[in-house]
Amino acid sequence: AVPAREQEAAAALAALLGARHRLLRTAEMADPNYVANPVNRCYFCKRELYLRLADLAAAEGYAAVVDGANRDDLNDWRPGRQAAAERGVLSPLVEANFTKAEIRAASYALGLPTWDKPAMPCLASRFPYGTPITPGALRRVERAETILRQHGFRELRVRHFGEAARIEVAPAELPRLLDPARRGAVTAALQALGYRTVAVDPEGFRSGKLNAGRVAAAGGAASRSAGEAGGPGG
Repeated sequence: AVPAREQEAAAALAALLGARHRLLRTAEMADPNYVANPVNRCYFCKRELYLRLADLAAAEGYAAVVDGANRDDLNDWRPGRQAAAERGVLSPLVEANFTKAEIRAASYALGLPTWDKPAMPCLASRFPYGTPITPGALRRVERAETILRQHGFRELRVRHFGEAARIEVAPAELPRLLDPARRGAVTAALQALGYRTVAVDPEGFRSGKLNAGRVAAAGGAASRSAGEAGGPGG
């Protein structure tokens, strides 16, 4: 469920840093628990990922598996954190008490091109809980978001509701998307992908929108105990 452009960006950054880059294939789509897209979908995805990484670490002599979680993630719905805890995955940025803003500031100071890169959780986060995850639907969402980027939008999501798509862009960019000519072109392009209905969210993009109320309803305890990437709100 990782977009091709994100895989390419990771390879480019590794090359820039002179780091070894490995692309590890996982099989979460073979897990019916993941495909069913329950509220803890990320747990099943991360469990598969960390099992594969643990095998790789053992085979090649790595001392630890680490992730990129930061302090802000502890206040969000992150069931994947449970899988990390079960496998002994280390979170050095959490241990260093780094927030996302502090990571961006440090990245800027180091001259990293990713310092202002918009957050990009996996494509499964575009599906409301309970909507099955399928390879075809993931490809459709990826193509739809590519179309929006071709129109110059940078911070965006295309939420997948079966035959309906809901577009979210940064609030400041809503007027440009709502321009009749542009909206017509985007709508036609997404309908060509198979969406019958294409809507624009008038509130614009907000991270965690599909998770709204989940952490609050649990008083924050669920997110801290469980530890879309994010659920569908990413």
